[in-house]
Amino acid sequence: MVPQLHKRFNDEDVSFILKKYDLKALSLKQALELLQIKRARFFRLLKEYRDNPETFSINYERKNSKRLNQITEEIIIEELKRQKELIDNKDIPISDYNYTYVKDRIFKDYKISVSVPTIIKRAKDYGYYLPKIERKKHQREVLTN
Repeated sequence: MVPQLHKRFNDEDVSFILKKYDLKALSLKQALELLQIKRARFFRLLKEYRDNPETFSINYERKNSKRLNQITEEIIIEELKRQKELIDNKDIPISDYNYTYVKDRIFKDYKISVSVPTIIKRAKDYGYYLPKIERKKHQREVLTN
């Protein structure tokens, strides 16, 4: 597998190839071979280059960071505390955590998107996790006369 375009080339190299293609000095096939990309990606880059050649860049910024900020961590813990209160209350027939509900509630109340595995990991880290109960295996007894 070929590394991503921004890891193989810098902005000037790609701009040079796109400029040569625009001037008809390179054929489409040659440009695709040089950049090692497919036609659809090439024409998206070409459109972006033609729109603004001076500021053209193949680098990109991540849309969001992989790490949760401190506020989100506190919100997750607060929601897990609420779940624990429900579990500890004997009047309510809830016996384990509903992590999907926690996820939905965080999104509904705070508009923060968090995955269920992340919530489970935080629950384990902060002691709000109940392991699954292993059921006893059924032992069959055969009665003979």
